[in-house]
Amino acid sequence: MRLIASSLLMSVMPIIGIAAEAPVKGEEHGLPLYAVEIGHLGPLPITNSMLVSWIVALALIFFARIATRNMRRVPSGAQNFWEWMVGGLYDFLEDILGKELVKKTFWFFATIFIFILAVNWSGLIPGVGTVGWGQTTAHGFTVTEPLFRGVNADLNMTSAMAMVFFVMWIVWSLQANGLKGFILHIFGPKGDTTGWLKALMMVMFFIAGLLEVVSIMFRPVSLSFRLFGNVYAGENMLEAMSNLVPSLSGLIPIPFYFLEVLVGLVQALVFMLLTAVFTLLMCQHEEGHEGHH
Repeated sequence: MRLIASSLLMSVMPIIGIAAEAPVKGEEHGLPLYAVEIGHLGPLPITNSMLVSWIVALALIFFARIATRNMRRVPSGAQNFWEWMVGGLYDFLEDILGKELVKKTFWFFATIFIFILAVNWSGLIPGVGTVGWGQTTAHGFTVTEPLFRGVNADLNMTSAMAMVFFVMWIVWSLQANGLKGFILHIFGPKGDTTGWLKALMMVMFFIAGLLEVVSIMFRPVSLSFRLFGNVYAGENMLEAMSNLVPSLSGLIPIPFYFLEVLVGLVQALVFMLLTAVFTLLMCQHEEGHEGHH
């Protein structure tokens, strides 16, 4: 149930971002940089990427409910696939985080992986980015305002996921270390030293702590731009390949579709692994994680 609830959370996270105005028609070729507003829900603007994220989240929730509706001791069909995926992710994350930390954080990392993978692959479905409003040009009808857009090709979405992780990282870190331990983990001297050497080490580790704070503050930026950049570039590449030779527009992109399927899986795995490792580095304790370094 926590996986289902957090999937719904992911679907509304683009609200955290600010939908910028769509570029003027004819100014850009390929996928627009900004998500296009397609309507309003009261005062809330609805963009094409938000629409796809809601559809994917509802599909995941529906599939999870179907797979777990009638649980059997010997799973089959949808239940077998769901248990294989969730169980495999749990074992994989347990090897990284340890038994105690994975119990607390698994719901988030599993949701991140499943949701990112689903929206990455949904962006490859024919019609996503190619169905919508446009204008007739010398090369035929050109879609300038697509009804559907790849979710992670919207920087608002990737930034929102990164910021949600940043908040959860702070919560988990404070739970594991307390406020004093949190500060000492960043600024405190490591190792056993005495005398003037200890004073020197305190100064050095304080400076290193300041650099670590800068690194921590930039983590949401790097996480969001890495995912956005790979997905956005991949979708533009597919469109460029389909327009390279108009008479072969249905054949040339096929090898690149298989490449994007792999990229979608890798990017979901990378985002999950980076967030998991960032959490481990802050929450681990030497005496409890000897086997997980």
